[in-house]
Amino acid sequence: MSKRFNLREFQQGVLDRMQAQAAGSKRVSTLGVQVGGEFWLVDMSDINEVLSLPSLTAVPLTKPWYCGVANVRGNLYSVVDFSVYRGGAPTPREGQSRVLLAGQKYAFNAGLLVSRVLGLRNATEWERSEQDGQVLLRDDKGQMWHKLELAQLLQQPEFLQIGA
Repeated sequence: MSKRFNLREFQQGVLDRMQAQAAGSKRVSTLGVQVGGEFWLVDMSDINEVLSLPSLTAVPLTKPWYCGVANVRGNLYSVVDFSVYRGGAPTPREGQSRVLLAGQKYAFNAGLLVSRVLGLRNATEWERSEQDGQVLLRDDKGQMWHKLELAQLLQQPEFLQIGA
């Protein structure tokens, strides 16, 4: 019989190995994700886990950006379509879409549905600017990236108010 596969342990192991490898050089600690047509960076310390889209239970009388509730290993998480929340088109719920679970440090069981995960990015040398209070970074290929401040998002009153 095969050994059970624990996704959380696997992801933590991969993260630990990548950080150990980068310890001698600059540490890569941001994850690139795509939300609709936009590119976003999120600190790895802000997220607990990246999942394929789990089964969702719809919640009636909620805002259009609220996808529902997911049971992740016995814990309930509210899942939000980040694109719709920002005023964009709904995220296709297909093979590449993923859910970013908020880190345990926030004590907030929330997940953000994104179009796809693009991998780790080292943005330490990218050109940085601000526009309307939003941090923007331009990579060496000229691509613009938004910085996701998860702590600020989780404190926004409109994010906390899911009722329609």
